[in-house]
Amino acid sequence: MIDSSPSRGAWVFAAAFVGLQLGWGPRYPVFRDELYYLACADHLAWGYVDHPPLSIFVLAIWRALFGDSLLALRILPSLAGAGAVLLTSGLAGMLGGRQLSRTLAAAGVLAAPTFFGITGFYSMNAFDFVFWLLAAQVLLRLSQAEAKARARLWILLGAVLGLGLLNKLSVGTLGVGIAAAVVATPLRSDLRTRGPWLGVAIVVALVAPHVIWQVQNGWPTVEFIRNATRFKNVNLGPVGFFMAQIRDFGPVNTLLWVPGLVWLFLGNDGRFRALAIVFVVSYLVFMSGKAYYLATALLLPLAAGSVLVERLLAQPRSLVLRPAVLAVWLLAAMLPLPIVVPLLSPERLVGYMNTLGIVPENAERSELGALPQHFADRFGWEELTSIVAEAWHSLTPDERSRAIIVTSNYGEAGALRYYGRALGLPVATSQHNNFYLWGPGNPDATIVIAVGMSPDDLREDFGDVRPTSKITNPFAMPFQRDNPVTICRQLRVPLLEAWASGKQFI
Repeated sequence: MIDSSPSRGAWVFAAAFVGLQLGWGPRYPVFRDELYYLACADHLAWGYVDHPPLSIFVLAIWRALFGDSLLALRILPSLAGAGAVLLTSGLAGMLGGRQLSRTLAAAGVLAAPTFFGITGFYSMNAFDFVFWLLAAQVLLRLSQAEAKARARLWILLGAVLGLGLLNKLSVGTLGVGIAAAVVATPLRSDLRTRGPWLGVAIVVALVAPHVIWQVQNGWPTVEFIRNATRFKNVNLGPVGFFMAQIRDFGPVNTLLWVPGLVWLFLGNDGRFRALAIVFVVSYLVFMSGKAYYLATALLLPLAAGSVLVERLLAQPRSLVLRPAVLAVWLLAAMLPLPIVVPLLSPERLVGYMNTLGIVPENAERSELGALPQHFADRFGWEELTSIVAEAWHSLTPDERSRAIIVTSNYGEAGALRYYGRALGLPVATSQHNNFYLWGPGNPDATIVIAVGMSPDDLREDFGDVRPTSKITNPFAMPFQRDNPVTICRQLRVPLLEAWASGKQFI
């Protein structure tokens, strides 16, 4: 009988994870993407330029109940992360693991620095772990269940994949991997039954509203992905992508997931080969994207590797090594912890990274400063809001009636919406991603307070361009400090024409 219950140690690790994320995570300010998602929650729809709607619907409900304080924003991703720890432990159990492997699998999740980083702020990525692990568990049950039970499991798998796609489109890769696994394993016999097709029908029904939104808006996500691939994301190449997995998912975890992948393919008479096929498909698809895209799929061979380690230590003379193995993984989890959880002040973190010889790596083409991007993108927003407020209140009442605030990216616009309420600022706009679809606000505006834009570029559309102050926070992303807040008058072209020409889906 399949046992998917986590070990007692996994429950301890899950609780420790939540304690770390909620106890220390709010020490640093709100992250750029969180500010954007809060703005999206003010405009509920069946889709957005750069993500599906599920996480935004959840955020809107959560905010209505508990507000949008920093602590409130971090509760759900922390719980999702804890759920991923428990589900990975349970997956090891489904692969035949006992207490050691289930506990080691949970420790392996904590030893993956990228896991802490991804679940350290509100985004669809935190929930993505849960959908992948749930789908993997259902797929394992399908591989071992009797025919009558499989029909219900196909329906459950369809619901998991459909909701997962509404959370993040990369779950489509998971679906392709599962399809490949079905064709390449004895599960293909089910294709002659209605079970798999009912699952597909559920996926289509759940995702249809989002597809309709894409059609109505001219497939903006397709344009976003194309632009991000060409102009934004760093192409690591095959070797660089593999090395990034070793670095970001933890060097010690390589000792689990690489042998675990081989074991999934070759061990147990191929009973678990479906998971290996899912991983290989995911690896090949995500290899041209950011390194962290693979983090969800890596949990599958990670769980398998923990079972393999347990079996290697099954001999009585090896029992003494078991606590030492767990200690190694816990130490591996602790060493990079300050780099992914705000345990230290920014100044002390820089010193800690210098001591370890760690240089911040960037998955995008923008320049990095002293801090990694997942921390740097939390600094400078309150200072920026104060600068914009000073510029806004320098206008006369008549000018303010004809003015709007336009930013160069969604982080700035989200920050001004979040922090600007207390300073009397109007709702900021942007031509970046979904802000573009929401429009400029006042279509008759002739004065623009531009944020994060080059004064030289602004002079092409305005006759009077007056830069004010720049962000000085040393821990903010460098590109956020490059361009000042600028007051622009004497608009030379109609506002809506200028708005349309500045669309940025990237």
